[in-house]
Amino acid sequence: MTDTSQPSADTRAARPAWAYLLWIALPLAVLGLAIAWLVSSDPLSSFRNGAPPVENITFERTILGNDGIRILVRAGGSEPMRIAQVQVDDAYWQFTQDPPGPIARGSTAWIALPYPWVLGEAHAVNVVTSTGTTFTHEIAVAVPTPTRDSLSLVAQAVLGAFVGILPVAIGLMFYPALRGVGRSGMDFLLSLTVGLLAFLFVDALEDAFELAGEAAALFQGPTMIVLAAAASFLLLMAAGRRGGAPTGLALATFIALGIGLHNLGEGLAIGAAFASGAAGLGTFLVLGFTLHNITEGIGIAAPILKQRPPLRTFAALTLLAGAPAVIGLWIGSLAYAPQWSALALAVGAGAILQVIVELVSMQLRQRPDGTRALLAPAAMAGLAAGIGFMYVTAMLVKI
Repeated sequence: MTDTSQPSADTRAARPAWAYLLWIALPLAVLGLAIAWLVSSDPLSSFRNGAPPVENITFERTILGNDGIRILVRAGGSEPMRIAQVQVDDAYWQFTQDPPGPIARGSTAWIALPYPWVLGEAHAVNVVTSTGTTFTHEIAVAVPTPTRDSLSLVAQAVLGAFVGILPVAIGLMFYPALRGVGRSGMDFLLSLTVGLLAFLFVDALEDAFELAGEAAALFQGPTMIVLAAAASFLLLMAAGRRGGAPTGLALATFIALGIGLHNLGEGLAIGAAFASGAAGLGTFLVLGFTLHNITEGIGIAAPILKQRPPLRTFAALTLLAGAPAVIGLWIGSLAYAPQWSALALAVGAGAILQVIVELVSMQLRQRPDGTRALLAPAAMAGLAAGIGFMYVTAMLVKI
């Protein structure tokens, strides 16, 4: 007996286009009517007991200049909020707000204060809303915020090149010496790369979650980080596996890309820290960053030791891995926001995880003699050396 309860494929194909549009428009119309009723009738009025709305303000950026203090705030409360007063060091000050008026949920506003801040001193800013709720922002060390003049941008580019591009280039300069290693040496270097990337992956996630804690709650920092890292990992896995598992130069390029995205996030954090006065720039700190990142160049070189790429390939890999540190410094010092730094680090973590998976997958493949590279003693030593070196050198840059 034939089942006629479901339409046939021919019947579905013959359905006119307007029918599909109707079944799309109908639920949207119901939703619109429900929203209109909710706004017009206000059925929630009976649940209100006179308590003030929940208010929340996040301080996203602070600019110190000759004209005083400017602070960018983002509202995250349940209702639009109005800033009534502003205190600096327990004294009320006149302020201007741009744009003026109530600040809607998720919106930002600049607060300008003609306060004569003192270089090197700490200052406390208290924002008082119309309901009497107070939010405090600490300026740990008052220093002038970098401006968009060519001198500061050039100086930041030099610094970014020193902590990002130079160490990667130095690591890649070991390429000729590394080409002579045998199979055990190759196992060691590939596992060394896995070790250093594993450290960078954990370090990037740790920094991302820390920055997410400083962002407005509406960005849902931890969820954003997990989703961004997963999306980055899956997209890069899909791109890398289009022609099979990446090897050689393709794998080296993915390693450089992952390191570059990580350096972008680090550059954002460094630029913001220096611009806000949260960290002083010392020679020892810069040398620490350089030493910490040299191993990254060796990791990029490991997959191409059996090839002879032209010199321009090494230059491109160096810029791909190191140049994002320069861009990060520029953005971090001129337009920093914690949620975007966290997002950049999360994307970098996902890219690094993709490279780790590809490297481990390559080392787990059975060789002609029946062995697997990842299980060799040299590989175990390389894994431990990569993680250990990155951990020890990280001590030089943690402040």
